[in-house]
Amino acid sequence: MYKILVINPGSTSTKVAVYEDENQRLKKVIDHDVNELKKYKTVADQYELRKNTILQFLNEEGINLHSFSAIIGRGGLLRPIPSGTYEITDQMLEELQKAKYGEHESNLGALIANELAEQIGVKAYIADPVVVDEMEDIARVSGHPFFQRKSIFHALNQKAVARSLSEKLGRNYYDLNLIVVHMGGGISIGAHKKGRVIDVNNALDGDGPFTPERSGTLPLVGFIDLCYSGKYSEGEIRKFIKGNGGLIAYLGTNDVREVVKRIKNGDKKAELVYSGLIHQIVKWIGKMSAVLNFDVDAIALTGGMAYENEFLVPQIKEKVSFIAPVYVFPGGDEEKALALAALRVLKKEEQAKTY
Repeated sequence: MYKILVINPGSTSTKVAVYEDENQRLKKVIDHDVNELKKYKTVADQYELRKNTILQFLNEEGINLHSFSAIIGRGGLLRPIPSGTYEITDQMLEELQKAKYGEHESNLGALIANELAEQIGVKAYIADPVVVDEMEDIARVSGHPFFQRKSIFHALNQKAVARSLSEKLGRNYYDLNLIVVHMGGGISIGAHKKGRVIDVNNALDGDGPFTPERSGTLPLVGFIDLCYSGKYSEGEIRKFIKGNGGLIAYLGTNDVREVVKRIKNGDKKAELVYSGLIHQIVKWIGKMSAVLNFDVDAIALTGGMAYENEFLVPQIKEKVSFIAPVYVFPGGDEEKALALAALRVLKKEEQAKTY
């Protein structure tokens, strides 16, 4: 039996989980005081605070750090890399410490995992960070040479769901063509061809369907006019794309449950906007079907929005089930996905990659 410690730092919390093989034995969401976090100039400066809260939690639960077979952290912002489980290296640590490719709380995952693993003499890993890039070159062509389409998406959950779906079908992931639709605060829709995500919308930078809080792909000329209107700062315009877009911009809420409630109470605007969101998701599923030459074995719906089974899931199923059977995997258990990634390496089912 392998015992695995999972570390998943988020914006205002750190999720910690303990797994024994595939089984979760313990999970804790450690909330951090927002005002406390504001004292730190950079994400890297939060390192000691986050590490100490993890050690305190393990101590309170009576868990000996030396009992772990491996430690895995959430992958941060690195250079584009293929999917897989990666052994943490000095170069990776240096890039995350200096935030070479961007500041994000997930950068702390590898930093903390590495120190704790070194203390007890085991390996430290990350798996499937958001920068996983398996796109075909043809998918990078944007329409202007100044811009190249990038692969930034919910790689950890998409890959975990794709493997779960393959297992459900009794098939090998590397023999299937799948479309995985992650629907949460951001929405990413990936075309998985024989184990590689050959095309996917950049869910972070304003590509794809609009979401509860992101605007998705917008009409460019209108957006340019807004940028030069003098009415908004650069920061405000960036928030239109991510943070204050989508359902928040239209309806003042990013809570899908609230939108459903309004629709059931007769709110026609809410109904139109929500139907528009579903329409855009379906449209992008169609695009990814075309990328796979309409040779699709299955479609998976996942993420927090996949719990919404009154309008969203049934309507998507109704509109796209002619392409391929639709399966639903609500939520996105990042800790389990990380634990299973480490377990595959420990069991020698997969070889760890080197960054």
